[in-house]
Amino acid sequence: MTDPGLIPAPRARRATPGDFVLDEHTVIDAGPGTEGTARWLRGTIGAATGLPLAPGAAGDPHAVRLRIDPDGAGAPGPEGYRLDVAHSGVTILGGGAAGVFWGAQTLRQLVGPEAFRRAPVAQRQWTLPGTSIEDRPRFRWRGSMLDVARHFMPKDGVLRFIDLLAAHKLNVFHFHLSDDQGWRVEIKRYPKLTEHASWRSRTKYGHRASPLWEDKPHGGYYTQDDIREIVAYAAERHISVVPEVDIPGHSQAAISAYPELGNTDVIDTTTLSVWDSWGVTPNVLAPTDNVLRFYEGVFEELLELFPSTFVHVGGDECPKDQWKQSPAAQARIKELGLADEDELQSWFIRHFDSWLTERGRRLIGWDEILEGGLAPGATVSSWRGYAGGIAAAQSGHDVVMCPEQQVYLDHRQHGGENEPVPIGYVRTLEDVYRFEPVPPQLTPEQARHVIGTQANLWTEVMESQARVDYQAFPRLVAFSEVAWSVLPAPEERDYAGFGSRMTAHYARLDALGVGYRPPGGPLPWQQRPGVLGRPIEGAPPNV
Repeated sequence: MTDPGLIPAPRARRATPGDFVLDEHTVIDAGPGTEGTARWLRGTIGAATGLPLAPGAAGDPHAVRLRIDPDGAGAPGPEGYRLDVAHSGVTILGGGAAGVFWGAQTLRQLVGPEAFRRAPVAQRQWTLPGTSIEDRPRFRWRGSMLDVARHFMPKDGVLRFIDLLAAHKLNVFHFHLSDDQGWRVEIKRYPKLTEHASWRSRTKYGHRASPLWEDKPHGGYYTQDDIREIVAYAAERHISVVPEVDIPGHSQAAISAYPELGNTDVIDTTTLSVWDSWGVTPNVLAPTDNVLRFYEGVFEELLELFPSTFVHVGGDECPKDQWKQSPAAQARIKELGLADEDELQSWFIRHFDSWLTERGRRLIGWDEILEGGLAPGATVSSWRGYAGGIAAAQSGHDVVMCPEQQVYLDHRQHGGENEPVPIGYVRTLEDVYRFEPVPPQLTPEQARHVIGTQANLWTEVMESQARVDYQAFPRLVAFSEVAWSVLPAPEERDYAGFGSRMTAHYARLDALGVGYRPPGGPLPWQQRPGVLGRPIEGAPPNV
């Protein structure tokens, strides 16, 4: 059987007798609950092949049959599926609607790279070899974060990014919507967040130590209807959109729009602007009741827009200098009986943990929310290494593993001088393929708290969709296999075999128009000579 180079690798695949010819007579027989996948198949494989893939009914010959059967053999769990290709037709049996959709993604790969185009490039028959595949994911949280605060990505680019996640069976889109450098979501009760805080007058080009500036305004935001569209588009692809509004740090854009949110007894917050550089600003939210009420209002509107169980509140990189200098903050610490500023941050996060829990949601935050005591229902995004996730799991809290040293895709892919704006450690395609989300220090019971893993794209030096493509791909492909497939220990993984399958997958990425980093290095137009980065030499610590 010819290897079609399936990515992520399925759990079990075997050859079966008989080929199936996909042609103008092929129909889609969609059982109850699979109508969304049928629409998706017509919009993708139908568009790419020029075939109508008309609706069919049970018993129709030459059909692609879509069925949900939670008890079906080979499709355990709502995201599991069984895909059978035979002369008489194709059957996708899913444990749930999501499983049917992931089976359809595999079918698209079996059709060939041309199935990833938007219109046919040749009129021909499409022959699929007889195959039986049984598959299900390892983790229930298989995510990627996109930072649209540092550099705004227009709505069409976000929808395209969601399609790329779906093509790799990733099911969580972490949407980083606010930071010091911009606010990106319309909040109707606070119009200045988009009128003022959504744009900055200029932008640092390269690392914050770079002498270069792009001296033109940068900004943009999503209207509430844009957000509804993005969420609905993702839901059709069985992707959950987890919003993030970062508090109490990374909030200078919001403070510049509403100065009363800042520590007004320490600095004149009316002089602050949306930040035009990178790094960590000292300007953080004040620990006042008015600030709590303001952000409750923000989250009330977000909950109406995002049905996700999880809501990300950031909680990272919050300098305590202004709180130490602020008489109001010190009075708050004394009033609440807290030990120090770390506990004050914990109080802030605990407030929103309780507030979200009362509304049927779950708080998730970066691992700094461990400092000063973790909120009772909180889930931790472990980014500074494994340590925060280990501590959280050992305490009975759920964890999403996304250590900076392993799966921050803004880090450079090679040590060569032609890499565009080199940031952080060298993290090659092979490095990402050998990433293991569950650390060996955890017992089996503790390991069950690792609900999944996530690769993050921080966009300080990704000013365009092309730069996001370059940093994300092909490494996000390797990550998708880590998140979905059951792989051996990192040192035992068949990277050569993965590389062989990538040969086929590069053709799919080409058809999709993804501007990935070629195996031989950046193309001339992907290079950024003379732009200062921040490379870190040596192997990253396993912390």
